[in-house]
Amino acid sequence: MNIIEIEDLCHRFADGTSGLQHVSLTIRRGEFAVLAGPNGSGKTTLLKHLNGLLLAHSGTVRVGGIPVDRDPVGVRQMVGMVFQDADSQIVGETVYEDVAFGPENLLLSAQEVDRRVKQSLAAVELQVSVDQSPHTLSGGEKRRLAIAGVLAMAPQVIVLDEPFSDLDYPATVQVLKQILNLHRNGHTVLLTTHDLEKVIAHADRLILLRDGRVARSDLPANLLKETEAFGVRAPCATRMGLEVESWLS
Repeated sequence: MNIIEIEDLCHRFADGTSGLQHVSLTIRRGEFAVLAGPNGSGKTTLLKHLNGLLLAHSGTVRVGGIPVDRDPVGVRQMVGMVFQDADSQIVGETVYEDVAFGPENLLLSAQEVDRRVKQSLAAVELQVSVDQSPHTLSGGEKRRLAIAGVLAMAPQVIVLDEPFSDLDYPATVQVLKQILNLHRNGHTVLLTTHDLEKVIAHADRLILLRDGRVARSDLPANLLKETEAFGVRAPCATRMGLEVESWLS
């Protein structure tokens, strides 16, 4: 069953330039899809249409059968987004307050907010940092805090925009571990990346964008030898004719 259905989606920016051109795409419930492409290919623009941060100029986007333009608030509770700049999502003075912000705005009871915060922080292994200022966290910890804030909203779909950007190897491994846990726990996961090396071994599908269009969409194994023709660097193992291994191996 598809949880995301995009049909003939087009988007133009305020200056008249085209961001997306006739994008049609479906994402299955529980799928882990990787969206790749060079800078300017439309990756982030596409993600922002999934929870109403941007609205289509033409075409339709449905999440759980609901058109995003008809109920953007409802859809945002179904689709949680982790931005590339984790600092842009920090709103609380402590780690606890930051994660509590979303559930509190849903007007949930104090007990339910507390339950969600503690559960979400435990899921990303930040439960010992509840009283710490978010701004003192490392880059990887901030990314995990952003994931916790999204989890506390209990979304069905989690989208992550370049989640490994500017992270060192240990932080990348920790964030990857949390993303894979989300998928194992039943979330639909869609992430963008320009570096397939770190995540493609775990993906169900690879979607390649170029010039605001879906250029290819298939099993990763069927596309990895073609990615460089679409401006995406192939994993080193693929270049050597080997199978891509997990960074968690």
